[in-house]
Amino acid sequence: MAEGLTPSESAKELEHHRHAEQGAHGEHRREVIAVVEAVLLSVVTIVTAWAGYSAAKWGTESRLDLAHGSALRIEANRAFAVAAENRNFDASTFNAWFIANTLGNPEKMAIAERRFRPGFRVAFDAWRATDPDHNPSAPPGPTYMPDYRQPEKDQADQLDRGADAATASGYQSAGVADNYVRITVLLATVLFLVGIGSTFKARQVRVVLASVGAVMLVTAVVLIAQQPRPR
Repeated sequence: MAEGLTPSESAKELEHHRHAEQGAHGEHRREVIAVVEAVLLSVVTIVTAWAGYSAAKWGTESRLDLAHGSALRIEANRAFAVAAENRNFDASTFNAWFIANTLGNPEKMAIAERRFRPGFRVAFDAWRATDPDHNPSAPPGPTYMPDYRQPEKDQADQLDRGADAATASGYQSAGVADNYVRITVLLATVLFLVGIGSTFKARQVRVVLASVGAVMLVTAVVLIAQQPRPR
């Protein structure tokens, strides 16, 4: 019997060995792709959870800020109402005094003056000091004097500014929450692409889907880095 293999048998053996090496190499590449897909899914899951948490947190911040702004606005309106009521009362008591003054009735003038609020009395005395009976450049009345103060109106203005700031902060927080929601949708797309890619046997398809998912993941991470962190 002839020793060794015939040429045809050698060719068949080499062909079988080549196919075996290609199969092993292909299996190795599939394992690498599977590992990459698993890593992508893990990272995307963590980043998606963070983006979802951030969206919920900023949404809560928005609602709290808007509620605080609404509460401040109610307090401001209440203070404005008190200030308007006091000004109307001051005007009515001054009108009573002015009528009594034009009628030359000191008794009724004194009665009207006793109804003056302490804060209005200061402005009234300052106005009388300008000699309005003979001074044509005197202010029309005590409420036009710098001495006329309305603490309630000052408080209302301050509360109104606080309400504006809280409302603006609420709208800004809502915008950030919307940005995180959009990022979450982008990450969900990555999960879908990588997840469905693992069901294909064609290596090229899995590589393309994993590559697209990786690009979208990097984009989402960059967008998250540009957003403010949850407070």
